[in-house]
Amino acid sequence: MDIRESLPNFVDNPGKASGFGSLCFHPDFQKNGLFYTTHTDKADSILADFTLPDSVTTVVQHVLLEWKMDNPYAPLFSGTHRELLRADMPSGAHTFQDISFNPLAKPNTKDYGMLYLGIGDGSAALRGYPFLCDNIEHIWGAVIRIDPLGNNSSNGNYGIPEDNPFVNESNALEEIWAHGFRNAHRITWDETGSEKMLITNIGQHSLEEVNLGIAGRNYGWPYREGTFLFDIDANVELVYALESKDDKYTDPVVQYDHDEGSAVSGGFVYAGKKIPQLKGKYVFGDMSLGTLFYSNIDEMIDGQVAPLYRLQVEMDGQVTDMITITGNVRVDLRIGEDHDGELYLLSKEGGSVYKIVGANEVEL
Repeated sequence: MDIRESLPNFVDNPGKASGFGSLCFHPDFQKNGLFYTTHTDKADSILADFTLPDSVTTVVQHVLLEWKMDNPYAPLFSGTHRELLRADMPSGAHTFQDISFNPLAKPNTKDYGMLYLGIGDGSAALRGYPFLCDNIEHIWGAVIRIDPLGNNSSNGNYGIPEDNPFVNESNALEEIWAHGFRNAHRITWDETGSEKMLITNIGQHSLEEVNLGIAGRNYGWPYREGTFLFDIDANVELVYALESKDDKYTDPVVQYDHDEGSAVSGGFVYAGKKIPQLKGKYVFGDMSLGTLFYSNIDEMIDGQVAPLYRLQVEMDGQVTDMITITGNVRVDLRIGEDHDGELYLLSKEGGSVYKIVGANEVEL
């Protein structure tokens, strides 16, 4: 399917997060043929559901669509689509990110069929509009949770789950599930036992984060970066030690600084069977350098920062790194998972996919 054939206002610039964004299948896809995508449209396409104030220029609009296939088993798309929601964005970066359904939710439970969408702040904080972030009145910098088959939203195109944390709260956007993210890049769940929800958040200039996703929590942006104070009115290339902890904000469970990379690439708790050494480990990486990390899922506990470990890469019997393998200074790493829980490395810049086929324990 070429979505451009159906979307006359589709644009793939400007910005690193423009164009085709994310895709996920409804848990009942084999029966109902439904799947979901995000993309960017021209700034003046139509009136958005979530509009920026008149003082803020809209650069692009990000759109969430539902597609319905006539035949879910067909190799080529034939069917229809409809729009669920649309938001104005003050830049082409940090817009709509991951969309996903909780793979652990069972039919007839409250989370089954609920769609999660990570939304960045659109660079609003650093463009002089921090009031758009770190509150529950706006959609920017949040993870939202909606029922794509419902209709009790303001535009009538989707539903708002009754157990969302800010339902019936005054001056709150009821779609919000958690907030305070600069760029909620990847949302995954541990399918191996703990059922923990993990949300990676790309930092500004100092820290990269992995967060436990907990309903109603505030993760601090733009006043926190990792476990440090971020001062939006000072030098944004610096962070500061906290004089005291503020219970208003939730700290990440894993963080690393920009000596190790510059943009966290979310991964998965290994759920396969072929690499027992990775059992119980959340494997993720850094987009730019292609560095791979892991943390033990049982050490990723609310209120604590878990130890972080580096994974080396070996190809054809030689220890190497993703920069050398891909031949690109910027790897643009993404991490994928197949139906059996085995892991893959993707280089967006290099256009290649690599399968992780084994692991060796090395004594240092």
